[in-house]
Amino acid sequence: MLKGIIGRKIGMTQVFTPEGNVIPVTVVEAGPCVITQKKTVSTDGYNALQLGFGRVSSPKRVNKPLGGHFKKAGVEPMKHLREVRLEDVDSFNVGQVISAEIFAEGEFVDVQGISIGKGTQGVMKRHNFRGGPGGHGSTFHRRVGSIGMKEWPAETPKGKKMAGRMGNEKVTIQSLKIVRVMPEKNLILIQGALPGHANGVIYIKATVKKNR
Repeated sequence: MLKGIIGRKIGMTQVFTPEGNVIPVTVVEAGPCVITQKKTVSTDGYNALQLGFGRVSSPKRVNKPLGGHFKKAGVEPMKHLREVRLEDVDSFNVGQVISAEIFAEGEFVDVQGISIGKGTQGVMKRHNFRGGPGGHGSTFHRRVGSIGMKEWPAETPKGKKMAGRMGNEKVTIQSLKIVRVMPEKNLILIQGALPGHANGVIYIKATVKKNR
């Protein structure tokens, strides 16, 4: 059974349980996705489905290789493509639409997205360094401190935590609970925060961990 879909993060809100408890949720526009390619063991060495999400405003915005790919599949050009591996793909067809109804309330999912970029940051924000004294007489406040050895090996060790680019990385959050599914609106409400900014593209799949 296919348990993966491409979506768009809309934003956060909250829902109330019958007992009156507040649950923070992230609203996701999940699909609809179109199957643009079906891969099998005989042709590609493994079974998988390629999903497309978000129609392109104009075919001119798609390069020739992708344009031929979509034309061969007989589907409209899509902005985002994602491959989902399955054990059996015989029950699916190219052009078939996948919607939010493949998930149900109470299921646990893993969500993958690109985190918000924060530019170049220092070690205190990027790596949670404690920093130096805050007094006026100190010359060491938010600096990185020592980064290497003395005479041997006289170099900065590989992997040293230093200032640099923060964010804008692929992030996966595991075992998030689906609070509500609204297939008529292609919406899924997932408990907690998801990676990325509003309108960012995310990928939702069944959790690899055992449901809690």
